[in-house]
Amino acid sequence: MSELINNSEFRHKKLKELIKSLHEGKTVDEVKEEFQKYFGNVSTTEISQIEQALVKEGLPIEEIQRLCDVHASVFEGGISEIHAKKDHSHIEGHPVQIFIEENRAIEKLIEEEIEPLLDKLLARFDNNTYLLLRIAFDKLMEIENHYLRKEYLFFPYLEKHGITAPPKVMWGVDDEIRAELKEVIGMLNSPNMDLKTMHEKARGALQKVKDMIFKENNILLPLMEETLNMYEWIKIDEGSPEFGNTLYKPSRSWKVEEEPEKEEEEPAITGEVKFDAGSMTPEEINALLNTVPFDMTFVDKHDKVKCFTQGKERIFARPKSVIGRDVHLCHPPASVGVVEGILSDFKSGKKDNEDFWIRLGDKFVLIRYFAVRNAEGKYLGTLEVTQDIKPITKLKGEKRLVSK
Repeated sequence: MSELINNSEFRHKKLKELIKSLHEGKTVDEVKEEFQKYFGNVSTTEISQIEQALVKEGLPIEEIQRLCDVHASVFEGGISEIHAKKDHSHIEGHPVQIFIEENRAIEKLIEEEIEPLLDKLLARFDNNTYLLLRIAFDKLMEIENHYLRKEYLFFPYLEKHGITAPPKVMWGVDDEIRAELKEVIGMLNSPNMDLKTMHEKARGALQKVKDMIFKENNILLPLMEETLNMYEWIKIDEGSPEFGNTLYKPSRSWKVEEEPEKEEEEPAITGEVKFDAGSMTPEEINALLNTVPFDMTFVDKHDKVKCFTQGKERIFARPKSVIGRDVHLCHPPASVGVVEGILSDFKSGKKDNEDFWIRLGDKFVLIRYFAVRNAEGKYLGTLEVTQDIKPITKLKGEKRLVSK
């Protein structure tokens, strides 16, 4: 039997069976017992391969997402760290070191501030405890920076190496955490707050945050260290300032001692680009596109992000790491179906455009999609145009004079 257990194919098959058995109704304790019976540990790589295999076999991402809450419980204590040759967790300013420090700060905020305040407020309501708890939850909402950096910087590079299932699953759980934290804050702001219900909701959301910390530290980061090269870490480091940090400020930036080999860049376009009416230099085109008062993103006919504008006022975060990324992977799992529907309608010719508008903080955002076709009507790609139209909706009367 031990010969079988040491066989990687047997382990792979058995681990898939255990995860599937959770889907079929077995309890966490039952799976945990079976897991401990057959395995002493399991590598982060194998977990990634299992989720990847389940997706290929047709199990929806949403189903794996349901299992994600129990992953931490099932695999805790059973994940053997198979690190890459270089351990970046102790390199000051490295994206891995910063991510781990942020997780420590998040955990500390939850365990030393929020949870004690929650219990104190449940035992006896008083305004001071309530205000401190409300402030603490506001601090915790900085976690958005942490998740955005993961989703828009970490995930694209894993996807370039063919690792797509773990990012999809994690992104789905991130969205659940976002929604649950917002729900708790909404309850705290309600004049008719039920303390017991709020306490239960808050405890559940905080546990999800802590489970995600475990999965980031023990699955995501080791997997990235096994997979990414030095050049990719540099690109992640360069893109990080756009998103900001969470409850932790790096004491220094990461400096690479040796200049890595850089990917070959396409030669710059020289001369002017001719249009149906006139021509412009590449410099003029780039400056013009970055001047228009809205964001534009072009996705080519193969559904790859080809380019986007970089104006002064950005509505949605778009780091350069998304260039070349499949557009389906640039959206949370919950909205992928909408994206697929739009692209399908554009490619078939059923539609030429689609509009959405949403409230985003103090902005009123209009999001428009246009099918891009050549003179013969052949589909070339999709253009997304995003604009804050709140100032426009406030316009009244006429303006015929130049502002002073």
